[in-house]
Amino acid sequence: MKRRDFVTMVIRIIGNAVLAEGMVNGMEEAKAQDEQLLATAKERIERLRKGDITFVVRTPDGKPSRNAQLTLTQTRHAFLFGCNIFRWGRIPDPKREELYRERFAAIFNFATLPFYWSPYEWVQGKPNHEYIDRVVEWCHQRGIICKGHPLVWDHPASSPDHWLPDNHSEIEKLSTGRVREIVKRFLGRIDIWDVVNEATHLLPRSPNRTKMAAWAMAIGPVKYTALHLKVAREANPKAILLVNDYRTDEAYLKLLEQLRDENSRWLFDVVGIQSHMHYGVWKVKQTWEVCERFAQLGLPLHFTETTILSSTPVGSGKWGDTTPEGEERQAEETVQFYMLLFSHPSVEAITWWDFSDDGAWMEAPAGWLRRDMSPKPVYERMMELIKGEWWTKAKGITDKEGKWQTRAFYGEHELKIRTQDGREVKQKVIIRKDTKKQIEIRLPR
Repeated sequence: MKRRDFVTMVIRIIGNAVLAEGMVNGMEEAKAQDEQLLATAKERIERLRKGDITFVVRTPDGKPSRNAQLTLTQTRHAFLFGCNIFRWGRIPDPKREELYRERFAAIFNFATLPFYWSPYEWVQGKPNHEYIDRVVEWCHQRGIICKGHPLVWDHPASSPDHWLPDNHSEIEKLSTGRVREIVKRFLGRIDIWDVVNEATHLLPRSPNRTKMAAWAMAIGPVKYTALHLKVAREANPKAILLVNDYRTDEAYLKLLEQLRDENSRWLFDVVGIQSHMHYGVWKVKQTWEVCERFAQLGLPLHFTETTILSSTPVGSGKWGDTTPEGEERQAEETVQFYMLLFSHPSVEAITWWDFSDDGAWMEAPAGWLRRDMSPKPVYERMMELIKGEWWTKAKGITDKEGKWQTRAFYGEHELKIRTQDGREVKQKVIIRKDTKKQIEIRLPR
């Protein structure tokens, strides 16, 4: 071997060894970062999602009520744990419908309702408000907050091309009119809206070949999004408005940064982030980086569409049936994902997509319930978190000054007071980050 060839070979060997060592070190560093984020999640949850609260109980004449027994029980989270509720009222079997509703209400305080333009107004001028009215009423009776999704989307599901005109000015008039009418009609009943869905895929050209897409591309994604946000804001100034997207990269961030009015105020209130994981669960570092990327806007984050399957792909867009092994994996990965998001200071809501395998998007086994509405392990594990580990259940006795201090998760609670003479009093208590740290209660005569 010639000397030059020998030297070249040695250099390559050394270079490959250095490269391999660098890759190993990088993987070990990433793994250490993941482990650190997960190991500190509980500490962050304790610090971010709970607060100290002191109760001062007084007798009717204002004296401290000593040795009163207090029980504080949470009744609703401030954090929004939700799911789309698209199968409500659409399950043929009454027993399975009953189980769907019962188990939905037992775990969630937040529901996403369907407003896809094509099925919602299949016949022009005849929107299907009646179905939504019934779902909203059912949710409100159970303390479940409702969100509408989506008001504007260029997908065939939200572009009724069978009756939309070709004229762009007319499409704009119809689209903005629909947003205005719906937001006003449901004011006070639905005050959270995914206003514009997936505007980033208009860059540079939408994959959808619809009349809505043609108009949106003609005016550009920023103008298209801003236009509808302004209309929704005018229709309900107190509404919480979202822009929602499956893109989690710089393209989405750049679009959002341009959605300001002439006074540089945001046109929207919350960043909507989709997290469908049909082909693999996000790594810990990836999840955290997504949160950090959009948290820099200084706005709350809602994870609007979260999917983790209980099976594996068997082809393009096809999945096998749910399996015991897949269900166990789904439970573990979901718990980890929720713990990480619940521990991030900017995240205020997580919405699952879909609740049951029955009727799930793309027929994937994405549900927390099987097709027969029996609970998968993920439902049981998440119940243990949402209504267990992350749920206030505290007891104590007032001191000589009538005081008792505890820590509680933010949200609504019921306080039960039992005095030394056996009287019992119940009171609703709301604990938020910005509420008083001391609540004084005077017992009735």
